[in-house]
Amino acid sequence: MSTEKKILKITDHIYQPKHEILPKKKAEEVLKKFNTKPSQLPYILQSDKGIEDLDPRPGDIVKITRKSPTSGESVYYRYVVEG
Repeated sequence: MSTEKKILKITDHIYQPKHEILPKKKAEEVLKKFNTKPSQLPYILQSDKGIEDLDPRPGDIVKITRKSPTSGESVYYRYVVEG
């Protein structure tokens, strides 16, 4: 019998929506499209378990893509802050 433990990551769970850090150029396009500043986006903590594998830095913008029964897909943006 093996004593090796499997490490489960929250980012591998089937109900975890896709998270990705936007490149700076794409982030600027999103901010321009919505006529907003990064600090006006909802915040997500750098220590959030959903993005820990992405190695986020404060100031990054994270794109979250969720499956939606009504629209097929919903996209959300979050501004990474320390914490």
